[in-house]
Amino acid sequence: MTTLVGVIADTHVPQRLKCLPPGIAKVFDGVALILHVGDINSQCVLDELERIAPVAAVAGNADLWLDLPRSRIVQVEGCRIGLTHGHGGWRRYFLDKFRDKLGHYDLARYLRYASEAFRDVDVVISGHTHRPHLAYVGKVLLFNPGAVAPDYYTTTGPTVGLLRVKAGVAWAELVRLGC
Repeated sequence: MTTLVGVIADTHVPQRLKCLPPGIAKVFDGVALILHVGDINSQCVLDELERIAPVAAVAGNADLWLDLPRSRIVQVEGCRIGLTHGHGGWRRYFLDKFRDKLGHYDLARYLRYASEAFRDVDVVISGHTHRPHLAYVGKVLLFNPGAVAPDYYTTTGPTVGLLRVKAGVAWAELVRLGC
């Protein structure tokens, strides 16, 4: 049996969006679980996603008022999935913000932050960059579903992800929202 999991990051409601786009409910229809990897901004986002499926979430750098862990591991069908926002802590966040503003965005740096965040997991899901990526470091799948909120980082438009898990093996898919 394959378990379908919704993956979402950087919703920024109400900071950058008034509400979640309606396309999310359609994409996540039938998922067993939703994983939100931070920059949620408001409990109402988690409440709305909970109406679709159970939610496991972590805090991002913009989630100072939400009582969420900075990282966590969830298990789905024998697959260990690490969740982290991916900003690497406040020191790294401010340094990277400066680098990015100067045009020195480095995907490898963010992949390193994600891969360093956990030991003994099969998948690491992160957000923060607002840029989707799907890569392997060794046997570990690193997946960033991109961002729902619009801003200067997003080049693909609003995106979310789907993760399919079967017998301890996971594969990911990026989904563009038709909003």
